[in-house]
Amino acid sequence: MSIWRPRRNPIVRTLLCAGLTFLLLTSDAPAQQLRKSTSASLRELSPWSMFVSADILVKAVMCGLVLASLVTWTILVAKAFELSIAKRKLTSAIKRIGDAKSLAEAQFAMGDSDGVLYSLLDAATREAQLSARITSNSGIKERAASRFAEISRAEGRRVRLGMGLLATIGSTSPFVGLFGTVWGIMNSFIGISKAQTTNLAVVAPGIAEALLATAIGLAAAIPAVIIYNHFARVTRTYLELVARASGVAARLLSRDLDRGSAGALARAAE
Repeated sequence: MSIWRPRRNPIVRTLLCAGLTFLLLTSDAPAQQLRKSTSASLRELSPWSMFVSADILVKAVMCGLVLASLVTWTILVAKAFELSIAKRKLTSAIKRIGDAKSLAEAQFAMGDSDGVLYSLLDAATREAQLSARITSNSGIKERAASRFAEISRAEGRRVRLGMGLLATIGSTSPFVGLFGTVWGIMNSFIGISKAQTTNLAVVAPGIAEALLATAIGLAAAIPAVIIYNHFARVTRTYLELVARASGVAARLLSRDLDRGSAGALARAAE
């Protein structure tokens, strides 16, 4: 009896080779499909696509953080111009009245200009006029100092306008972003439980969308904190200049009182 040997049969050998080739191709197909889907997922994981596919609440958090970031940069530009102009204007006004010997000369040197120094000089003149029949110069100086303090506090409130918003953005943005991240990850885990799979291609997009909220929160908070600290230093320097202007007005008032010109100022006002 002859034994059938398939390896010696050319037809069988051809069929075996074709079958092996088919098995190899079909076994590599899932890997190729996974690589294609993974590369497609990587292309889709852009910030915009993650924002579009995120949950509605996470989208609201992201939009709020972007708006807060825009507010931060707007305050930066506005306050930089405001403080720069105010500092330059006050420095020039102090130099302008540096040689003035009385409040009247200082106001004449100031002209029609306005500003905190003009308000200080006007407050000193006003107090001297109201206290024309009072012989106690110390009382006049004390009341004038009270007026100066009110003007300085009002100027401090004016130049600090907007800094409270910077502090709020810097302190709350990370937590707002973290809230969006927690919400997004919670939804991702719910989706994982429904899909009943732990494949990274399924898990990664949802987690990436959630983490984007934290990234935007940090991007809004870090500049806000830096800008707040910068303006805190600049504002402190400017308020020191305001205190210097207050001292200039106080010295001019004291000089007028020592000359006995308070009564003359009152008569001129009448």
